[in-house]
Amino acid sequence: MGRLDGKVAFITGAARGQGRSHAVRMAEEGADVIAVDIDDQLETVPYELSTTSDLEETARLVQEAGRRVVIRKADVRSLEQLEAALEAGVAELGRLDAVVANAGIWSYDALVDMTEQKYLEMIDVNQNGVFRTCKAAVPRLLEQGQGGTITIISSAAGRKGLPSLSHYSTAKHAVVGLMRSLANELAPHSIRVNTIHPCAVRTKMIQNDALLELFAPGVENPVFEDAGDAFRRLNLLPIPWVEPIDISHAVVYLSSDESRYVTGVSLSIDAGQNEKP
Repeated sequence: MGRLDGKVAFITGAARGQGRSHAVRMAEEGADVIAVDIDDQLETVPYELSTTSDLEETARLVQEAGRRVVIRKADVRSLEQLEAALEAGVAELGRLDAVVANAGIWSYDALVDMTEQKYLEMIDVNQNGVFRTCKAAVPRLLEQGQGGTITIISSAAGRKGLPSLSHYSTAKHAVVGLMRSLANELAPHSIRVNTIHPCAVRTKMIQNDALLELFAPGVENPVFEDAGDAFRRLNLLPIPWVEPIDISHAVVYLSSDESRYVTGVSLSIDAGQNEKP
């Protein structure tokens, strides 16, 4: 018996990184998956975004775990695309039980250097994209009348401010407010809503040249590990970052009946970053 047997999960940003990890881990616990992601590059994002081939690899891994999967290209900046992808998935898989609003981007700049485009693009993906994901999914959950879960991937930056990340931190704080409101709004329907707050997760979002400029300044020909000391100083535990699977374990818990009375919670998986004096 899997912890998610009989459930169908809708996951945004599922082509790689955390999203792929969530999809595979949920499949291993018995869930079928509707996996969506963008196949495009955003001008203000300083690293390569996912492709259709990445999403196809996620599908292969879900199938390898023995579960069904529906993949669709969908940009979280478009409610229409999210609704179409969700409906296609439900038409094939039969229902919806767990929503994982995972899609997100990263960029940086001090406020004095930040363009309006960079700020607004961050807000549209990391904040408004979560709203649109919930907006697309909640009517289906209400129609089914059997409860459900919504898990929003926020960040350690959703609990504190970080320099050069005002746009990112703003968005990650905002989705906590959305979560708390929806937890109240949807509780009478047995729909539970929570956020997860990771510290740095070892994915493409932090494995790129732009991040090295920020976290390993002055290092000649830096490699990813050169950023480790800067990340480690943020945490209480003596580690620089966590792995995607560490977040996926929490996604499974919050999507399962093991957390049947857990709602309105901000769960930190941040190596003690937000508890550091």
